[in-house]
Amino acid sequence: MRGRGTIAAVLLCASSAAAAADEQPICADRPGKSTPTCTVPAGHFQLETGLADWSLQKASGERDTSLAIGETVIKYGLTDHSDIQLDVTPWQRATSRGADFRDSASGFGDMIVIYKHRVTPVDSAVQLALYPYVKIPTAKRSLGNGKWEGGLLVPIDVSIPKSPFSINLTPELDWVAGADGHGHHAAMVQVASLGWQANDKLSFSAEIWGQWDWDPSGTMRQASADGSVAYLLSKDVQLDAGANLGLNRNTPDVELYAGVSKRF
Repeated sequence: MRGRGTIAAVLLCASSAAAAADEQPICADRPGKSTPTCTVPAGHFQLETGLADWSLQKASGERDTSLAIGETVIKYGLTDHSDIQLDVTPWQRATSRGADFRDSASGFGDMIVIYKHRVTPVDSAVQLALYPYVKIPTAKRSLGNGKWEGGLLVPIDVSIPKSPFSINLTPELDWVAGADGHGHHAAMVQVASLGWQANDKLSFSAEIWGQWDWDPSGTMRQASADGSVAYLLSKDVQLDAGANLGLNRNTPDVELYAGVSKRF
């Protein structure tokens, strides 16, 4: 009898989660560099795919470009406030070109395992989540550093009452490998985003992004001003596109991308 009751409860919860998912539109981590606090409904899968992501950086007579095709985050809802994710990049290419040289490498990228847990109630005006991750060094050395790395993001969503605007803050602390291939050190990322829900289907966001990498050989600072747009084809399908503009010499001059997200 207890076993049958447990199965019935599980089925009831799954049915309730499915109904809730049908009522609410898809909420994806893309577009943009900020991370929302929402999670995938329990028992549901979600795919968030970057159709193409291209960047360009010019400095000291050198031209560097990168292109990633099909980077996909596979998500599964564990509970109504937590999910597990796997980020896979099936193909990417990095090219460097100067006056007397040209280097290029392509192939499979690193994989990232992520767990997201929303701490606050779903109806709270201020939402907070925990987002730890581990990077698995699956890319070849010409595309990655061959080192395990990890970090913790703390997404914060703030709704502005009686307005279509919202604010997202995504502080991040990382444990990354040294540039010389020895040891690890701390790095930090900060993202501040202003979102505008133009109507039921269309939304825009503007962001300021900064990164500080405290490598023993010297601190690296990067910064960008970013903009993105998202459009709901249906409650379960979202299209997106965006552009990131570098604000210092260490940051790619421009990054352009487009993608699609689908909830099942």
